[in-house]
Amino acid sequence: MPKQKTNRAAAKRFKKTANGGFKSAAAYTSHRFHGKTKKQRRQLRGTHMMDSTNVKTYKKLLAH
Repeated sequence: MPKQKTNRAAAKRFKKTANGGFKSAAAYTSHRFHGKTKKQRRQLRGTHMMDSTNVKTYKKLLAH
């Protein structure tokens, strides 16, 4: 059986952590900031941990 290739789109967006989780940039950060509060904008900066319900799926995409 051939090796599974890493999904390159996912590899550019998500990084695996030491404990097996995934971190990525937050959604809703590309435009329309005038409709968001200062608190929302501040909390959308930086990286966030992926929800545990999605980790199994992304582990398959990033199998390398």
